[in-house]
Amino acid sequence: MSDDGKTEVEFAGVKFRGGKIFVIITALSTLGGGLYAGFEFWKDYMDMKEKIEKYTAPDLSGFDKRLSVLRADMNALTKHEKETKKVIEDSANATRDEARTIKNDLKAEIIRTEKIVDGIDRRVKAIQDDTRVMIDKENTRNDTIRDRISTRMDSLDDSISSKMKNLEKELNDKIKKALVNPLANMRK
Repeated sequence: MSDDGKTEVEFAGVKFRGGKIFVIITALSTLGGGLYAGFEFWKDYMDMKEKIEKYTAPDLSGFDKRLSVLRADMNALTKHEKETKKVIEDSANATRDEARTIKNDLKAEIIRTEKIVDGIDRRVKAIQDDTRVMIDKENTRNDTIRDRISTRMDSLDDSISSKMKNLEKELNDKIKKALVNPLANMRK
């Protein structure tokens, strides 16, 4: 340790202090790791070289026979695929035509139904209009009857009032006559 409290290392006559020590340790460990990786790579290379030199090609004659059978199967599958595609296309065309026919029939049926609904709407509106007219006529008739009844009631009221006045007048006249009559002796 040096006088100023920092760690110091001397190597080959050179003194190293503080952070320089860490740089040197890091550089040495990196160099050591690189050398180790190089030696491992060289060993793997030599092992592979030895395996390659010992390699013998396998007998592929059975493989060639299987390959020809596989080719024949592939050709048969290709032919079958073409036939299947043709059947699918024919079926798709027939289905498309049938769908088009159904669509046209459905469209015609919808149009027919709309016409029927429009006719029903017109009939309902006509019935509603007729009903309103009938109700208005009935209301007018009822108003006329009410007016007649009201007029008759007013006339009846006037008649009764008039008759009651006449009756009251007659009664008053009779009472006066009876009171004025000396034979009645009702004055005491």
